[in-house]
Amino acid sequence: MSKMRWLNIVVVLMMVLVGAVAVQAQDDVVELRMTWYSDGNEGEVMRDLLDRFEAENPDIVVVIDEVAYSTGILENLPIQLAAGEGPDIARVTDLGGLSEYYLDIGPLVEDPQYYEDNFGPFLTWLRPPGNTDGIFGIQNQLTVTGPFINRTLFEQAGVEVPSDVSDEVTWEEWAEAASAVAEATGTTAMAMDRSGHRLAGPAISLGAQYFDADGNPVIAGDEGFRSMAQLMIDWHENGIMSPEIWVGNAGQYAAANEQFVNGELVFYMSGSWQIGQFDNLIGDAFDWEAVPNPCGPGGCTGMPGGAATVAINQTEHPEEVARVIDFLAAEENLREFHERTLFIPAHAGIASSGLDFQTDNPLAAAALNQFSLAATQLSPIAVDLQAYPFNRVVFDSTRDRLTQAIVGELTLDEAIERMQQDIDEALAAVSE
Repeated sequence: MSKMRWLNIVVVLMMVLVGAVAVQAQDDVVELRMTWYSDGNEGEVMRDLLDRFEAENPDIVVVIDEVAYSTGILENLPIQLAAGEGPDIARVTDLGGLSEYYLDIGPLVEDPQYYEDNFGPFLTWLRPPGNTDGIFGIQNQLTVTGPFINRTLFEQAGVEVPSDVSDEVTWEEWAEAASAVAEATGTTAMAMDRSGHRLAGPAISLGAQYFDADGNPVIAGDEGFRSMAQLMIDWHENGIMSPEIWVGNAGQYAAANEQFVNGELVFYMSGSWQIGQFDNLIGDAFDWEAVPNPCGPGGCTGMPGGAATVAINQTEHPEEVARVIDFLAAEENLREFHERTLFIPAHAGIASSGLDFQTDNPLAAAALNQFSLAATQLSPIAVDLQAYPFNRVVFDSTRDRLTQAIVGELTLDEAIERMQQDIDEALAAVSE
């Protein structure tokens, strides 16, 4: 055999060997899928963190499947999970409602006590009924509902901002002031996200109880809830509230953030998760501000909430999923996530030591301070409602039946009766 022919054979054998090693290495890499949605820049920040994770853990690749919140998270994800086709990891807001699909990573993480010490009260939001010690993910966004105003429109209209005058402004007083501004500036006075969760804070402020003495959700006969529902009907009838959100989006969640960003809205009831988006999109177009939650007989409360990154029990790679969440839960990584996304932390250590939020915008900084304060003023009813594992049943029914009352398909009394029926039937189905 010639020397050249021998050399060619050696080269071919080496190429085959290298290819085999490459294939083996590729086979050893685990790919995880993460279902994710973004209100602002959090998808970008999460990708940066996961790139760092992958560099430190070359045996794992995490693919982010970014979806729209309404269709991808609220509508499609529950269907995928029920069909056994869910991702390995997901960002969720129906914290208790999807808990049957979560994986307990407590036995798989390095230090379970770290989670108890820093996420303690929020771990309960993710636990299925009857579970008292599982770790199913991390609450990496704490939110509080509350209103934003376009201060520039108030100034243009020559109308005094009510919260500049009083620490306790009622819903009726805000509606009157916003209407005056809207009339003077050719804008829309008020909007509220089409969400039973968003409605709940105002309703509790007006005296809604949501639960009976035994802890069962009760809407029928709740005069506080009825008062808020009547205001919503009245505001839509007299043009104070934007019809596009509640009337134009039957059957699904809808937000008015685009109207607010475009300077078309005086008063917007939404929540702290909008801060990062407003910081990025509004710029110096106008002065915007988070104001205290309006008040009533039940106080001046918003609703707590937020998003959690959870492990899904359908995964074929539980150990790898636990490693990802353990990395994201580490204080230095979670701190970066909050500082870059402008999210309020649900981590005790980070909250106590403070954050250096990455914004040069004093409006965003002031809004963060306002919502941080609002988080300390929550009604116990609001906290209990958020912790209730079947709250999605309450939120969805109150949203959809109230819409029917707004458009005149049902009277308010009929709508409330249907709400209670929906809730009772759904809970009976769960208990079967």
